[in-house]
Amino acid sequence: MKTHIPKSQTNLETIENLLKIFAIQPFQNIGEHYFSIKEIKPESQMPSLIDKEVIICLIDSDHDVTQIQNSFITLEFKMNLLFDNKFDKFDDAYKEGTFIFVGLKNSAELIKQYVLYHRGKTIDGSLQNDATTESFIYNTIKPKSEKNNNRFVHSLYENVRKDDISCCGRYLSFKEISEVLAPQTSSPYAMPVGFTVSIPLDDLFIFSAFSEYLNSLFGDLKIQFKINPSAFEFSQIDPVISIARYYIINIDDLQSSGQDLLMDIDLFFRNWSLTFQYTNMYTQIGCTADLITGIRAEELTPSGLKNLICDIKPVTVSVRNYIIETVIVNICGFKASETKLSRVCQFFQSRTFVVPAQRIES
Repeated sequence: MKTHIPKSQTNLETIENLLKIFAIQPFQNIGEHYFSIKEIKPESQMPSLIDKEVIICLIDSDHDVTQIQNSFITLEFKMNLLFDNKFDKFDDAYKEGTFIFVGLKNSAELIKQYVLYHRGKTIDGSLQNDATTESFIYNTIKPKSEKNNNRFVHSLYENVRKDDISCCGRYLSFKEISEVLAPQTSSPYAMPVGFTVSIPLDDLFIFSAFSEYLNSLFGDLKIQFKINPSAFEFSQIDPVISIARYYIINIDDLQSSGQDLLMDIDLFFRNWSLTFQYTNMYTQIGCTADLITGIRAEELTPSGLKNLICDIKPVTVSVRNYIIETVIVNICGFKASETKLSRVCQFFQSRTFVVPAQRIES
């Protein structure tokens, strides 16, 4: 018996076939292409003062295909951090091994607002120009495994608290801070701090859907942006973990410094109390958090019996100004043969294609 199929359904395609028809086929390297990495410097003048825009090209003429997912922007800049406490209540045994972290949860949040220029045309007015908010949302839903693997780009709080070196930011010891702030007489006290931040291009929301960009076919691409110092966060590092690491690394120097220093460190581990409650989370720059402002051993009796004193006070950390010293785009890409490029051109000229707004992580 012959099954009747309505004429209107004979030309219907399955969802899978439709996706294959309209999907962008990746430009694969089959061994005929040669990879290289180029460093591109900005068109705007460096160093750049506060609130100045940076303009930089995102492609290189030596590449036919730019690998967006392997390219990144590197910024070096110096910020003047402001503290309303000098942190001068630390004994020598503790201040070099106690830290605060100042950095970014995600490096892409550093870019406050951007505009793209494609073949001389300005691309703005879209929702993607709210870069800080949308990049924050996009990076929030990224898998934790990816954040752990992208060193110096993401700062998970549990990694920062454990004094992990793979985070995006700087660890500042209280010895370093107190030495800089000691000569200053008026609050808030300023401390210049240098930062180096790498921002993967596909962490920017507007590039999150791209893997390769065929610049020989689609033309030049530039980005203009400002940085957002308010995106920085700070937090207290667990002193038990950081002092233990400091002790292990500097054990030889500590032993040669005499028994008093070792006894004070031993006192710290024996008397540290969970009642010493500091702010145990990120705090945005410009806000106030309860930080450890002093750790010292206080003598109770003439015989040498000591007690551990930990001062915890509200401290505000803010930014006065910043200077962008260097901006470089590290572009990864490759040349392609004329045959391959002509095939790609024919593909885009003969078939309808869609550029997705966002890549979905599975």
